[in-house]
Amino acid sequence: MAKIKYGEKELKVPDNEQIKEACKKLGVFFGCGSGSCGTCMIKVIKGQENLSEQTENEKKFSLDKNNRLACQCKIIKGTVEIYF
Repeated sequence: MAKIKYGEKELKVPDNEQIKEACKKLGVFFGCGSGSCGTCMIKVIKGQENLSEQTENEKKFSLDKNNRLACQCKIIKGTVEIYF
């Protein structure tokens, strides 16, 4: 079971699962939900290696490994700490 952390909050997420719903519960704002608006951009403080590769939609925003779209990411395993 993987974990998403934001400050003192922490949610468990099944391995290889989209992080969208967990991020919504943590308070991340979402617009389109399909990777075209950029509203759900998060900063990955720790655990970048535990996330899936960038999607084509994320590449359109020229995001680096520390900035991702929450609607596009899967958590492979481990813990990921975010900020938004």
